[in-house]
Amino acid sequence: MEKTCTEVWKNCLQIIKDNIPNQSFKTWFEPITALKLEGKVLTIQVPSLFFYEWLEEHYVGLLRKTVKKQLGEDGRLEYNIVVDKSSNSGNPYTTNMPSNGNGAEAKTQSMPIPVSINKDIKNPFIIPGLKKLNVDPQLNSNYTFDNYIEGDCNRLARSAGYAVAAKPGGTSFNPLMIYGGVGLGKTHLAQAIGNEIKATMPDKLVIYVSCEKFCQQFVDSLKNNTINDFVNFYQAMDVIIMDDVHNFAGKEKTQDIFFHIFNHLHQSGKQVILTSDKAPKDLAGLEERLLSRFKWGLSADLQIPDLETRIAILRKKMYADGIELPGEVVEYVAHNIDNNVRELEGAMVSLLAQATLNKKEIDLGLAKQMLKNFIKNTSKEISMEYIQKLVCEYFEVPVDMVKSQTRKREIVQARQISMYLSKSHTKSSLKTIGAFFGGRDHSTVIYACQTVEDLIDTDKKFKAYVHDIQKKLKMS
Repeated sequence: MEKTCTEVWKNCLQIIKDNIPNQSFKTWFEPITALKLEGKVLTIQVPSLFFYEWLEEHYVGLLRKTVKKQLGEDGRLEYNIVVDKSSNSGNPYTTNMPSNGNGAEAKTQSMPIPVSINKDIKNPFIIPGLKKLNVDPQLNSNYTFDNYIEGDCNRLARSAGYAVAAKPGGTSFNPLMIYGGVGLGKTHLAQAIGNEIKATMPDKLVIYVSCEKFCQQFVDSLKNNTINDFVNFYQAMDVIIMDDVHNFAGKEKTQDIFFHIFNHLHQSGKQVILTSDKAPKDLAGLEERLLSRFKWGLSADLQIPDLETRIAILRKKMYADGIELPGEVVEYVAHNIDNNVRELEGAMVSLLAQATLNKKEIDLGLAKQMLKNFIKNTSKEISMEYIQKLVCEYFEVPVDMVKSQTRKREIVQARQISMYLSKSHTKSSLKTIGAFFGGRDHSTVIYACQTVEDLIDTDKKFKAYVHDIQKKLKMS
């Protein structure tokens, strides 16, 4: 019995999922659907041209091997790409692309803008009456790509930002929507794009504006009867960076004016960069026509950085400030401040200030004492749940797999270490520990603990694993 396209693609996904990070799988492969299977050619549908470009650039080798494993040496993959043909109609059409290992370049049609930037345009950022020939981009020069640490939490958004900075308005991700929680670096990344564009293309008109500021300018232009100047100013920009667009909620007239500005910029091949605390689909209080335009390009989320990324952020800040701290202090701060980057850097500043004012040497004891206000809400109780989470993060295995019946070596190792540490660091009984880790009996826990102890005595590498995790537990 021949396999269907859905079955073949499902088998491909199972292989792919085992070979890439979970976040990457969710971002790049879950949105894909299988369309048809004709002979040895599997056709899949991807949401945008950017998806096609990214897959061909980063995963073409994995895709080729996976498809050949399912369909044989003659197996081939083709893409069916949903492309937005008209920014006015919103009706998509599809185009087919073969998988050839080369990323396809998105082509855009340039259109002249009806506004002459040579005439005097009133700049809403400056005091009326003061002549200003150059538009101040309102960018913070400290927000650059160089001091924006890359990790799994932000790799997609940062890569897309680089592409936009290299070719503003000329990529398939326009607008670029960057979204995520408080303090995760949305503003930093958005302004880094603007600073990079100004550094490499100084003639480009770039403007950064918060949504609240834009709304206030619009209200002022209505009061002063200068709405045309307001619209002309923004339509003359080459790049608009709009921060916190979720604040448009409930402001219908402001949404309407931004809708027309957005349409003009997009149709003119200009770049729009947006930030928000939520994904476009989760934004409430915005008109559907505006939301649909936010979804045209790429929506890239910023996640909470993992431990390694947090340590890298702290070391980068230490290097920039010309200071040195003991490694255990850096690890302690990074391990306990895991809400967002802003709190992480704030904790470091507080620690340095306390040490300077009190003329004390910074050590782990001082760090624990001084950072109580930062970590009191994030300190983790030593529980089986926390031990399991810590061990799974350390070995990079899914938490739910530890409780499953699988006998994969890495999963069994994580499960046995979790049981061993639960017995050592909690007051739970053997029966309770066994029940927590997938309904196992107390004899399984005894065997796991004995196995771990034996390996600690005979395997130096394994011993280092356990001691490293125990060290992280003590830090918490």
